[in-house]
Amino acid sequence: MLLPVLAILFGLALLVWSADRFVDGAAATAGHLGMPPLLIGMLIIGFGTSAPELVVSVLASMQGSPALALGNAYGSNITNIGLVLGLTAVLAPIAVSSQVLKREMPLLILVTLVAMFPLLDFQITTLEAWFLLAVFATYFGWSIYQGMRGEADIMTAEVDVELKAHAMPLGRAIVWLLIGLVLLIISSRMLVWGAVDIATALGVSDLVIGLTVVAVGTSLPELASAIAAVRKNEHDLAIGNVIGSNMFNTLAVVGLAGIINPIPLEPLVLYRDWIAIAILTVLLAVFGFRPGRPGRINRVHGGIFLLCYIGYTIYLLQTGFMQ
Repeated sequence: MLLPVLAILFGLALLVWSADRFVDGAAATAGHLGMPPLLIGMLIIGFGTSAPELVVSVLASMQGSPALALGNAYGSNITNIGLVLGLTAVLAPIAVSSQVLKREMPLLILVTLVAMFPLLDFQITTLEAWFLLAVFATYFGWSIYQGMRGEADIMTAEVDVELKAHAMPLGRAIVWLLIGLVLLIISSRMLVWGAVDIATALGVSDLVIGLTVVAVGTSLPELASAIAAVRKNEHDLAIGNVIGSNMFNTLAVVGLAGIINPIPLEPLVLYRDWIAIAILTVLLAVFGFRPGRPGRINRVHGGIFLLCYIGYTIYLLQTGFMQ
């Protein structure tokens, strides 16, 4: 057990560091290529923080552990709202002013509902996986269109600040982009191997390990980004990272993993895990997005998110070890 535990710990540390380098390099490269700041915020930063989930889930599916891949994606969604936004809001209330995010939130609710249908027959088939990717491609195209319109938005200013804070020459940006990608793959292989080994030793499913240890680990970049953004008064960027990440996990990560290997599901994925995602997503919409006035996720809301996350984790461990 010692070697798998060390593999997970070292793999997680390397994963978080390499994900940060990857996002910084990608954002700086995109800036040099003339991509609008709003588009960088929505696509590069928002989706880039989900690079760990993508690499881990693809490798897990390729190595014959599609349940680990699904657990990682869904567990990360739950962790992003319950733990990441919950802890961040408890430390400092999060104001939501961006009109772009107010357009994105209903789409996240819609995508969460759409993601339920492939679960109804308790397996994600190759065709259903392609459907999820098609929905993601549509959303991706819509995001590019919105970003290229260059509308004035508070999130644009926040992304500008981040780009200037991490400014680097194009050559260095490309080097960090490539180094981050390579180390993401290496650290993900370590993490998947350690997680599968520990799941086997403890007698729990790959799904449970994916929903807990792996999901929390791959969500650490979102946690670091959210706390740093709120400390710098970049509140909308913190929320945008979570919305973009959850959208990416639900559609692209699950879709790619399902194309590589169809994913058989335990019924609890629908009745426990998807319901947890849906409840937290609705709570995020209710707390953070109020018609006609700026939204605000205060400390009470953050505490509710954390309580939901703790309650879900306790129930998850109880049901996971009973099987």
